[in-house]
Amino acid sequence: MPADDTHEEKYDDNNSTGTIDPPQWPGRDRLNWLIYLTFVRRDFKECMSLIEQQLRAHRGLCEYPLYAKGLLLRMEGKIADSLLLFQAAICLNPDSSTYLKQVGRCFYLLGKHKAALGVYDQAEKLCSEDWEVWHNKGLCYTYLRHNDAAAAAYEQANSICRHDATFLQLGRVLQLKGDAAAAVAVYEEALEFSPESSELLTALGLLHLGAGRGAQAFDCLGSALTHDARNVRAILAAGSVMQDNDDMDVALVKYRVAAVHAPNSAQLWNNVGMCFYGKGKLVAAVACLKRAQYLDPFAWKVNFNLGLIHLGTQQYASAFHYFSAAINMNPAHARSYAHLGVALSRLDDFDNACAAYDKALELDGGDATTVLNYAIALCANDEPERARALYERLTRLMEDGAGYAEERDADVIAQMLALQRTLGLGLEAHQ
Repeated sequence: MPADDTHEEKYDDNNSTGTIDPPQWPGRDRLNWLIYLTFVRRDFKECMSLIEQQLRAHRGLCEYPLYAKGLLLRMEGKIADSLLLFQAAICLNPDSSTYLKQVGRCFYLLGKHKAALGVYDQAEKLCSEDWEVWHNKGLCYTYLRHNDAAAAAYEQANSICRHDATFLQLGRVLQLKGDAAAAVAVYEEALEFSPESSELLTALGLLHLGAGRGAQAFDCLGSALTHDARNVRAILAAGSVMQDNDDMDVALVKYRVAAVHAPNSAQLWNNVGMCFYGKGKLVAAVACLKRAQYLDPFAWKVNFNLGLIHLGTQQYASAFHYFSAAINMNPAHARSYAHLGVALSRLDDFDNACAAYDKALELDGGDATTVLNYAIALCANDEPERARALYERLTRLMEDGAGYAEERDADVIAQMLALQRTLGLGLEAHQ
């Protein structure tokens, strides 16, 4: 731009030893440098004052002040107002992909994902090799549940420039598609590019944990915590591994660290509550789970765990309430129906208990505990023939070993012996 020889002013930089000579820009662009400087220094009050000064002086026909004001308003949560400012900037410069990306981001934050995709398509025409455009298109496709299109967009973004965020989103989409092996491959490739990323290590550790590869999961989670000791997801995952191994005290130590950084995490308080439950401290367990429920009322696992505790303390009406809530939130969880059947049996609602057990077995026919409890309920309500059929099914599960290994404890064997005596059947071959 041509210099304005009549404009001579200095800007004193408090963080430096000298002064900064501002660019000699005429008219509407004269204070752009100062707006940028106050913005990056996070002096937002002064930045907004300069923006308003420029907009008043030039009747709102200034691109950069409009753009900067839009960013500031969006940071304050005023998404609709910032959208209007970015659209005004586009009217002044229709060929700017930067402004288009900001309009798309606003639509995305407002939940208008189809509108955001249309804007990103326009931005792609102006700059097809922009990583951010493809990444954001992938986010929109993900929320629209177009998983194939989302995966393709993330792969295109990575082909332009690899980023941890894109790898993480691609892995999540592959998990939504049910391709856990491909998600593992994506995270492993990402770790070759960014081996110290605690988020990638945590995501890979959680995948291994879900697949039952405990040793590999613990290695990944340990590495994640080595690089970032404050990574709450890694702390929670590592604590859950210890919790699964009945090491409640060590798990609680981990959770204590996580509570400092994420005191309002419903998952954290859920895990802490189940640790106390494992230690037999039921009052503390219920208190922690109630806090988790307050923080996330729609977490089905919290309601399920509350149901377990109330079932164990013989508060069957409360257990029924929590299991019903868990089923409403996650109708595909078989054990919620199985435990609901136990609660209904204790409440003498035999017909609904049978319906709950039938649904549980429909979802997971290999759960030996469900079969056993159902047979006991049938036997207690004068249904010996149906109980015998379930008993035979139970013995087959024992012989196959499917769905039973974790349940073979003294209490289960005692219940089976009692059922055997009532039905006049033999259990000796299966002990």
